[in-house]
Amino acid sequence: MKRFLIYTIKIIVVAIFIAVALDGIYTAIFMQSKNRGKIETVFNSKAKNYDVVILGSSRANNHFVSQMFEDKGLKTFNYGMSGGHLFEASLMLKLMIERKYDIKNVILESDLNLSSDHEAEGIAALFLPYIHNSGVIKKHFSNQENFNELYYIPFYRYIKYDAKIGIRETFFTTIHKKTTALDNLGYYPLEKHKNGNMKNNITNLNPLKHNKYYEEIKNICKANHINFIPIMTPMCENVVGMNYFDKVKKTYPEIHNYENVVVENKYFSSCGHMTDQGAKIFTARIIKDFFKK
Repeated sequence: MKRFLIYTIKIIVVAIFIAVALDGIYTAIFMQSKNRGKIETVFNSKAKNYDVVILGSSRANNHFVSQMFEDKGLKTFNYGMSGGHLFEASLMLKLMIERKYDIKNVILESDLNLSSDHEAEGIAALFLPYIHNSGVIKKHFSNQENFNELYYIPFYRYIKYDAKIGIRETFFTTIHKKTTALDNLGYYPLEKHKNGNMKNNITNLNPLKHNKYYEEIKNICKANHINFIPIMTPMCENVVGMNYFDKVKKTYPEIHNYENVVVENKYFSSCGHMTDQGAKIFTARIIKDFFKK
């Protein structure tokens, strides 16, 4: 029995040692990443100056054409993240402030994601390689149910989110394989597809009366003298339940409602995402209304 216990303890010690070593190796690799995605690019960056920073989900990523702002002399980057929620948008802005970014305006896509204050696991996982190297990231995740496992168990986060930060992503990061995430100043243009989903029902969607992460973004902007521009972006003409946007306006009267600036289906790749042509019409209106010179 004694030999068995000693053997078991040795296995446990070796397993912990391997986990700690792998955790250190993976983290060191991600700490050098600067060209695969928006999160690691911000984390591993130094102070930058922007006239306009765009935050939100894919409805920011696909709807705000960064180059059109640049053409007006406004240094801009679209940090919208497909699949992301306000949880991740807030953390992205916190990272920028932690890195001493000088930002004049933040445009936040504020509509459908106001109905939830949960993290988007697949996107949130991309912050986790840096959880031991950033007080901002640690604090942001500290209220999540699985925080202790993510923070204190070595290599656990890389195993749990293997599809996002596992061996495949680590390998591509090691060989500096680029993605399209940083192309077009962060904006991702969409094309019209004949099989695009042109129906959507948001009848049962309701904005939270107090979305924690929306309020965080608003307060961060106020504290850092950043002009905060929250915007509702368009949806196609087939959507059922468009009174959701009225509910948003009633709950958050400071949010600018632009959901009806572009409505024709021909300008949409899917019901919630405009094509490049539609995005350009929409962006032109935003520049005209908020950045007239």
